[in-house]
Amino acid sequence: MDVPELPTSPKGAATSRRILDAALQEFAERGIAGARVDRITAAARTNKAQVYGYFGNKDGLFDAVLTDVLERTATAVHFDADDLPGWAVAVYDENLNSPHVVRLLTWARLERRESGRLEIAPDVEPKLAAIARAQNEGRLRAGEPADLLLLVLGAASAWSPAGGSYAASADEPATEHTRRRAALHDFIQQAIAP
Repeated sequence: MDVPELPTSPKGAATSRRILDAALQEFAERGIAGARVDRITAAARTNKAQVYGYFGNKDGLFDAVLTDVLERTATAVHFDADDLPGWAVAVYDENLNSPHVVRLLTWARLERRESGRLEIAPDVEPKLAAIARAQNEGRLRAGEPADLLLLVLGAASAWSPAGGSYAASADEPATEHTRRRAALHDFIQQAIAP
């Protein structure tokens, strides 16, 4: 996924940030095929020439939005292979507070690559290496590190819009989230034990 370099001037950076933010909402709601550059430019208070100048085309814009979101999410949710239960709970909270991110990733899966690994996560290799080290040192259950990461991530996303059965909302009572966090933490703790 080739993502263009964004402008560094204050005005250009502000414009590209508005475009990325507007495009995130548009792509999360409608996917790549359903998104319209006209709506994005109107929401970003810019024009098509700037969108195409910065991002090349709608696919390039989608790639830039996805990269931007994943980089921001990676810094928002600290990963620690020695605290996968805590990481799972933090992912639950991030999904709860940013359901548009889950929707965007779902569109990437549906419209870009229906099976196999989505080659979009910029920080997956260090996570896999940290899990492998913890496994080698006997702190985590043995097995393929990618499988363990996906199982933890899947459990953390069970209540997200991609979960399929139940999508949690920030509007629900705090007691519901506290109960789910505790269940998730305990489940992961047991699942990853060596």
